[in-house]
Amino acid sequence: MVRGRLHGIARYALELARRMPALAPDLRFTALVPPEGLPAGLGDLTPPMPQHRALAGFLSPLEQPTLPADLSRVRPDVFHATSFSLPRFWDGRLVATLHDANHLALAEQYTPAQALYYRLVVGPRARQAAALVTVSEFSREELAKYLKLSPYRLQVIHNGVDASFQPPTPAEAKAFRERHGLPARYVAAVGNAKPFKNLAMLKHFAAELPVPIVLLAGRGAVAHELGLHENVVDLEELPEAEMPLFYGAAAALLLPSKYEGFGLPALEAMASGCPVIVADTTALPEVVGGAALRLPPDDAALWRETTLRLLRDEVLRGELIELGRERAARFTWDDCARRTLAVYRRVLEAPPERSR
Repeated sequence: MVRGRLHGIARYALELARRMPALAPDLRFTALVPPEGLPAGLGDLTPPMPQHRALAGFLSPLEQPTLPADLSRVRPDVFHATSFSLPRFWDGRLVATLHDANHLALAEQYTPAQALYYRLVVGPRARQAAALVTVSEFSREELAKYLKLSPYRLQVIHNGVDASFQPPTPAEAKAFRERHGLPARYVAAVGNAKPFKNLAMLKHFAAELPVPIVLLAGRGAVAHELGLHENVVDLEELPEAEMPLFYGAAAALLLPSKYEGFGLPALEAMASGCPVIVADTTALPEVVGGAALRLPPDDAALWRETTLRLLRDEVLRGELIELGRERAARFTWDDCARRTLAVYRRVLEAPPERSR
């Protein structure tokens, strides 16, 4: 499921795959990758393991019929589905990571086919899996509710932050801004045009800020699509290696999302020395704790007031930077990988009839 721009779930899969062979040299790992192979330019994120190309693309109409053939060819003792693409017609030992339940909780924002996929494929196969993992206590409760599972069937293993997310030096931040034609000060925002990301809320106060909002939403023209016409810079794609610079060069990150199974951008920004303002809802409070400013997602006036305060109050900025870096340091991909490996070993050691 790693293809195109690296969203959070793709990063999760790659961060685990790049670490596991070194952490468990007694195990053999194989990656099932898209028919065209992994995207170019992954650099250090490239998994150091053999890669088998799947017969069909991620969530394509032929994926479910062909997954059993893919897995019969690879013959794994355990298959880890790192997203909600679970092999409905393969009955081997399955570990599945379900990151959130937004396709069901926010069904009106998705197609009927996507909600049906969750009900006909994800739910039944999840109930038969040897082990289920999710990324937050919030997601555990949501998945248990919508998939009619006991919450105790799901183990919470938090995402991590890569060590490359560090505060840039002033010279590095200046060079990044000049390279992309950005002003000396800006406020960052990330996400996409989906309604639950709530980026359209920013249009109610963006024009009143003394600095622009720089929006990184995966492709150009998202700001126009959302009606963000004034004081917003719609930044095109950035290489993964520049994400710490994007966060670290910003005066703040605004993350008003109404639904997050985890909220990795908040942690990555904090690790990069960027103060963060998040919506006080779903998994975001669990992730940021007291290290970020938390606001109701729909109170545009309060978001404006708080953003202005953060831009003007250097003492508050310094406190949030320190708290944020301390908070982000608690979440590492190595810890995530080790805890996930422990799940594999538990499944491998269980008799086949008890692995479910």
